[in-house]
Amino acid sequence: MSTRTAPGVEPGRATWIAVLRRYFAFILTANLAWEIAHLPLYTIWREGSRAEIAFAVVHCTGGDMLIAGVVLLLALFGFGNAHWPDERYGAVALFALVAGIGYTIFSEWLNTTVRVSWAYSDLMPTLPLIGVGISPLAQWTLIPLLAFFWARRRRSFGAGTRGQAG
Repeated sequence: MSTRTAPGVEPGRATWIAVLRRYFAFILTANLAWEIAHLPLYTIWREGSRAEIAFAVVHCTGGDMLIAGVVLLLALFGFGNAHWPDERYGAVALFALVAGIGYTIFSEWLNTTVRVSWAYSDLMPTLPLIGVGISPLAQWTLIPLLAFFWARRRRSFGAGTRGQAG
């Protein structure tokens, strides 16, 4: 009996495409849930129509996907290698995490202070001095951490039986 694997991939090794699929599936699902859950922390929750709120959720989740994709691509270019995700996974994840948090701080400041594109409600806890919301910072810390953890996990059920003749 032989196990089916992609050409040039050793059995048991993580393939980059499988890791990326799991990463982005987690990023999409978790950010959609987070965007919905923290709506009361923004003024749109009280002041916006249902259509405006729905658009904001879709727009923000799409932006989250874009940010996650760009910072991951930059991390892969800067810190990955041909054997990623089996090598340099931590360096890629760390850079993507730091870049995502850095962008979040900049974007929240720009959009709440300079452009005034959105505003926090009285419920949003903010960081002293810079006034950036804690919820978006927690979002861009926890979700990528969990996504990188979940994306690389190995399947434990059915291992070694998929693709075997029997």
